[in-house]
Amino acid sequence: MRIEIWADVICGWAHVGRRRLAKALASWDGEPVETVWRPYLIDPTAPSRAASPADEPEDADAPAACAVPGAPPAETGAPAADLSTGPGAGAGAGAGFGADSGAGSGAGSGAVEGLGPASGAEWRADSRPAHRLIALAYESGGSALQDAVVERVFRAHFVDVVDIGDPAVLARLAEEAGFADGPALLAAGAGEALLRELLLVGKAIGVTTSPTIVANGIALAGAQPPAVIAEFLADAAGRTPRRLPAEVERLRRAESLLDMRDPLGALTLLGPLLDEHGEDRGVRMLAARAYFASAQLNRARTALERLVAESPDDSYARHLLGRTLQRQGRHEEAATHLAMAAAMTPDYTVD
Repeated sequence: MRIEIWADVICGWAHVGRRRLAKALASWDGEPVETVWRPYLIDPTAPSRAASPADEPEDADAPAACAVPGAPPAETGAPAADLSTGPGAGAGAGAGFGADSGAGSGAGSGAVEGLGPASGAEWRADSRPAHRLIALAYESGGSALQDAVVERVFRAHFVDVVDIGDPAVLARLAEEAGFADGPALLAAGAGEALLRELLLVGKAIGVTTSPTIVANGIALAGAQPPAVIAEFLADAAGRTPRRLPAEVERLRRAESLLDMRDPLGALTLLGPLLDEHGEDRGVRMLAARAYFASAQLNRARTALERLVAESPDDSYARHLLGRTLQRQGRHEEAATHLAMAAAMTPDYTVD
């Protein structure tokens, strides 16, 4: 069973969650588990060079994305959110830090599971380069190499208190982890597109808290106690989610992003589908919607004109084409399509 941990390496609760997951897996006697780390950004505006919070304005939203949500007692368990029921469903929202909480981004709290009061959690750091290194480690050497890199990145930020946004620091960490190709790959800019896509996938499936564990279509948000994690893993192992073709899964995630009003993100995920399945009507229609929503009106009009020519009775395509033409100031052409769409589907009547 594969479990994905969506987390930010500058999030203290992700560091705590890694230790708790290891404790849960130490007594796990179920099917073999592969652990894969996935990126999440709790502070997208962090400076390229690490900065003390004393020199930076406080981001009130950052701690809420790096938290343990409610920390339910181990004996009652934590509800596992279902990620298979719709766009953005179910990852759960992060709550504030509790009285005994550890370090979180921008929150230097007491010593909790290895996080001292002078830990790197007191510094803002750009975690994107570290996420690139972690993603590339998995692509190059699988989960074992990736976990070795993750361990050193966490230690560098929280224990050694060095800037994990510094390429020289990351190069050293990669070499220490046995990822010999890591420094050259980072220097060449490798992993930029991969990181961008992974962040969009996390958004599309509804990840809103660092850390969030996802397995077999359900999610557990926050650094929960080992007993709760073990219960979650047992629940996930007992599920047999329907496996969709990769193309269908990508299309659904792109649609989720469009529903979340992220048309540019949707187009990013649609890119490979447009290249490989550019004649599929569903792919082209979703792309046309994303073009319209992102004000790429010429592209939207071109795509919709072709869709209408192929299927003149597609009232939605006609309606969207009419609205596109309206926004371009081509009102006479728009009126024809809008009237025909309304005649076929009264709900499309424009006042």
